[in-house]
Amino acid sequence: MNINLFVTSTFLAAIFCVLAVYSVVSDLVFRDRMKLQSRIHDELRGHQRDRARRSILRSLSQEELHKLIATADDSRTWKERLDDLMDQAGLHWTLQQFFGLSAGVAFSVFLPALFISKRFSIAIACGCCATILPLLYVRFQKNRRQNTMREQLADAFELMSSTLRAGQSMTQSMQAVAADFPAPISEEFMLCSEQQNLGLDPEIAMRQLARRCGIIELKIFVVAVLVQRQVGGNLSEILQGLAHIVRDRFRIMGLIETLTAEGRLQAAILMALPPFLLVVMMVMNREYTQSLLDNPQLLVGMGVSMLLGWLWIRKIVNFDF
Repeated sequence: MNINLFVTSTFLAAIFCVLAVYSVVSDLVFRDRMKLQSRIHDELRGHQRDRARRSILRSLSQEELHKLIATADDSRTWKERLDDLMDQAGLHWTLQQFFGLSAGVAFSVFLPALFISKRFSIAIACGCCATILPLLYVRFQKNRRQNTMREQLADAFELMSSTLRAGQSMTQSMQAVAADFPAPISEEFMLCSEQQNLGLDPEIAMRQLARRCGIIELKIFVVAVLVQRQVGGNLSEILQGLAHIVRDRFRIMGLIETLTAEGRLQAAILMALPPFLLVVMMVMNREYTQSLLDNPQLLVGMGVSMLLGWLWIRKIVNFDF
């Protein structure tokens, strides 16, 4: 009996010693990491708060705000569309910075093209084509950011549903998502909650959230929240249903990308092959390609044909549902 008690006491003491050692080691090893994460979170929150303070929405009247959110997407100017595109890409660029970058890329392509081709018209055409590279980069960042946000939305809606069932408000549930989730969804929800804390109308803040993100799932979420504010209902169950819908849509999108992967790879190869072979032939056999350079209309025809083919393939492998 005493031996069993001694063995049990020794076993419990060993367990407590292991736990104590683990606690000390984790405190020493992970203390700096936790402090760094806390500082990063505070810095992000401060940045989003400053961004909300600098927002143009706070300088508009209520009539101007409601007129702004009631404006259809089709009636927005190209500058507003470009601002929305950079917001959806998560790039805090001004229009001057964007156009300056486009001009810099065009000039950096113009000089090598002039040196290689020895023709000013071809160099100008290459520089003009290069001006769309920053726009393509912005669109690439937008698509990648939106796909990341779609991956996070289902879990975020479930967390918001749980916090609402616990008796917290919508703003507090959005702050919980901002605290527990990584970017980009934490940035957008934190900015929306900070805008409401600074006195912006919740309806306007939610609509701006949907416009900044630009994905249909968040637009459905915003519509559900605004309808619930007007007519009532169980918002927690609505968010739970939205989480299931988002997961189903994301699964279908993954299936579509898998089925169209071959077509997208073929499009990339067909688009990259003619310019690559042209550059190779210009380096290896300049006399052979000189006839092509002497007739720039042939290069223009090649570019137009490639553009039409790319648009055709893109229409086949991309569709909304």
